[in-house]
Amino acid sequence: MAGPLAGLKIVEMVGLGPAPFCAMLLADLGAEVIRIDRAGAVDVSGLAGSRFDVLARGRRSLKLDLKKPGARDALLELLAQADALIEGFRPGALERMGLGPDVCLAHNPRLVYGRMTGWGQNGPLAQAAGHDINYIALSGVLHAIGSADRPPVPPINLLGDFGGGGMLLAFGVLAALHETGRSGRGQVVDAAMTEGSALLASMIWGYKSAGFWNAERGTNILDGGAHFYGSYLCADDKYIAVAAVEPKFYALLRQKAQLDDPAFDAQMDAQQWPQLKLRLADIFRCRTRAQWCELLEGSDACFAPVLDWDEAPTHPHNRERAAFVEIEGVTQPAPAPRFSRTPADRPQAATGIGSDSVAILRDWGLQDERIAQLKQFGAI
Repeated sequence: MAGPLAGLKIVEMVGLGPAPFCAMLLADLGAEVIRIDRAGAVDVSGLAGSRFDVLARGRRSLKLDLKKPGARDALLELLAQADALIEGFRPGALERMGLGPDVCLAHNPRLVYGRMTGWGQNGPLAQAAGHDINYIALSGVLHAIGSADRPPVPPINLLGDFGGGGMLLAFGVLAALHETGRSGRGQVVDAAMTEGSALLASMIWGYKSAGFWNAERGTNILDGGAHFYGSYLCADDKYIAVAAVEPKFYALLRQKAQLDDPAFDAQMDAQQWPQLKLRLADIFRCRTRAQWCELLEGSDACFAPVLDWDEAPTHPHNRERAAFVEIEGVTQPAPAPRFSRTPADRPQAATGIGSDSVAILRDWGLQDERIAQLKQFGAI
């Protein structure tokens, strides 16, 4: 594997959503990440094909029944060679399997033990089930998303699972690995989606304290309240997005869109925003999205067409940057960010659950006799 993380060896205890995303990010950049799939795990290759499991790309799979003789010891042998472990179960789950941090760090004192949860490893809610929307509700972020006259809108599961979850865990694991390089000692990384999503809103907390942001969603400068920052419907029922916040960019938008009415002079008068939004909506509805692109795209008016899932990969800018790749017929985002000296390889599609079990064990040093014994016991 090529990339800036080449040489790192990471064990992923397979879960859902944020932990696999973290593992994908690390594998994309060159780390060798092996997936430990549990007995009874559903193989998507039997449904639609493992190639559609984008979050599992770039890793081989070892299916291991930890209830069978020898399985736990085999996993500990792998962890003794690993730089990091990633897991996303409820607090205490791996401890009950005899694979908690104390046990694993005893086998490998340099191990970074990355833990991904919604609520964190402790606290009154630590053992409660939940999903992305629950975690970002508790952090205050969900309340800020949507229109003032409607319930908060779930932003898919991007803020909790991925931005405030898997990406934060990847950052934490790499930070811990950097420190391990100096101290020679591993540690536990406790990443919680509630805290991660709150962290994503750090700027807004500062704005709020300064009196520059209020709690009523859809009324602020960046949440759809301002007429110069939002999405608008065009004549062909497609949308555009404008973000002309700075005065010079706002002036250019006015010039190009012929917003000559003096009413638009009051850019930062929040009392005028609702009326100006209505007027701007009427103007944008007069032309198609393509016509607005021809007029505004590529300028400093801070403009972009709102592209759907089919359109985004084909946009000229994304195509030139190769922002999307097609792997075994599945279009997906390319690894990011880019590196000038140590570029990452093109990702490989996910393999079927357990399809690499023997190869992984051999590559990580287990003898054939030991592997045969694990087979006999039904551990792999």
